[in-house]
Amino acid sequence: MTTYASSLDDTLVERLQAAAHGEIVRPGDPDYDEARTVYNAMHDKRPAVVVRAVDVGDMVATVNFAREQDMLLAVRGGSHSVTGSGTCDGGVVLDLGRMRGVRVDPQTRTARAEGGCTWADFNHATHAFGLATTGGVVSTTGIGGLTTGGGMGHLARSCGLACDNLISADVITADGSFVTCSEERNADLLWALRGGGGNFGAVASFEYRLHPVADILGGPTFYPLDGDVIRRYRELIADSDEKLGALLVVGLGPPVPFLPERWHGRPLCAVVACWSGPEEEDDQVRARLAGLGPVLGQYVERMPYPVINTLFDEELPPGLFHYWKGTFSRGMADGAIDVYLEYGATTPTIQSSTVIFPIDGACHRVGPEDTAFAYRDAGFSTAIGPALLTRADCEANIGWARGFAAALEPHSLEGGYVNFMDNDDQVRVRANYRQNYDRLTEIKRHYDPGNLFRLNHNIAP
Repeated sequence: MTTYASSLDDTLVERLQAAAHGEIVRPGDPDYDEARTVYNAMHDKRPAVVVRAVDVGDMVATVNFAREQDMLLAVRGGSHSVTGSGTCDGGVVLDLGRMRGVRVDPQTRTARAEGGCTWADFNHATHAFGLATTGGVVSTTGIGGLTTGGGMGHLARSCGLACDNLISADVITADGSFVTCSEERNADLLWALRGGGGNFGAVASFEYRLHPVADILGGPTFYPLDGDVIRRYRELIADSDEKLGALLVVGLGPPVPFLPERWHGRPLCAVVACWSGPEEEDDQVRARLAGLGPVLGQYVERMPYPVINTLFDEELPPGLFHYWKGTFSRGMADGAIDVYLEYGATTPTIQSSTVIFPIDGACHRVGPEDTAFAYRDAGFSTAIGPALLTRADCEANIGWARGFAAALEPHSLEGGYVNFMDNDDQVRVRANYRQNYDRLTEIKRHYDPGNLFRLNHNIAP
């Protein structure tokens, strides 16, 4: 049974407020619409109550309340989940957005960050010490969802996935317990959090391993949408130093000053570079990028590492309507390149794009069963993401995304990256976790036998 807003009486809310220090927001409150809104405008949900937690005590109180009242529970960090898992109709939203502290230990090169942090919060704190770890490519993304899903980013080739750098976590489990997990304590839970998604509890804090990364050479280089450019990109990844992160983006030319106006809105491709190696090799990197094909426009400069994570922020603000698909592939077959060209030419909007993440190098030095993230043989992860200004336009282009993903199937592995999966991909959950699915089910059964944490790509107990 699910309890809806109309049946959540004042006595219950007063009981919750008495147990929590954070703000409680209900339908009818002045800031209710703000409190219920998430990044992806496709999800216009109306929760019965939003708890804006300020500490672990609030998290425990909220988890206990949802369980005791048999209500849906949504846990929200950065709210970027394409499936809208940070909100729900008629349930409880545990909003961690006010829990954003970061403590860096430069001696051990570690950082502990609260569950509501975004990558902007995290990068700001760690950059002060010339340190970083693999994060996302949009600074407003929450660390929680990205890390527990695996965590791809600019530094993945040299530093591994975000989940590979997760060394401990504090978790509120379904029975309201506070559980610390690490390699030494509750190691099964840490294993599951390293790629198993939000199935196992609400994470109060994450502890990460950091790497000496301060300034980098980074930014986009634009080329015509051409198969030879993409094939040379494939060669670039195969034989370049792991310190070169290089995302391939297929889409329409954005209205930026370093791209000629005649290319704005026209199909093209871009390589977004992030070179964290020595500055004296910058010119070699620029030469490699120039060698991929005719350069239409370029902004590749020395910058603080946190800046590279902000380059897509303006193009992808909150409030767009998103629908995503994701695939893994071992390599980049010529047939897949043909698909990129075909569907890239009909990309719906400038905000829509297809992003191909290389996940080789350090990502391959972790075994397929060492973490819940099972696809250690994948060389690339493709994210197909139409983003539109209205719901109707987005729904009209869902077929484009589905057709794109279907055309890539002959060149792809069975599963995909959970953070690139939409709500209609629940049938792929077992394939997404491969041989690790059964172990994840056992861990889920131990920590959440009632499936309280089910608003995700759910691993049923």
